[in-house]
Amino acid sequence: MLLDSSAMNQPIRVHKPVDMSQLVIKRTLDIICGKWRLYIIFQLSEKARRYGELRRMIPDVSEKVLVQELKALVELGVLQKTSFGEMPPRVEYGLTKKGQQVLPILSQLPTVGETFLDS
Repeated sequence: MLLDSSAMNQPIRVHKPVDMSQLVIKRTLDIICGKWRLYIIFQLSEKARRYGELRRMIPDVSEKVLVQELKALVELGVLQKTSFGEMPPRVEYGLTKKGQQVLPILSQLPTVGETFLDS
């Protein structure tokens, strides 16, 4: 029997059972990781805002990174993007119901900063 040489070089895949706790942690890290994500969520905690407002509120972030982070947070379901049929175009970003669930945890983070400022 002849074996195809390309088949011999293929890795053997073994399916492992899914560890739900690892999936949950990975999803959480997808949402909160990144230098600007929690800061963006914080700025949207009170109300929906336009891109220009966010840009002024977070002056240290580059336009490219802000656009990428907003897009990622929309895709993750943390933010919703609302486009208005106006000229000039108007777009607002706001937290989804799921995104609002990050706020109680976010409100606790300053205590960590305060702890390390005391050092």
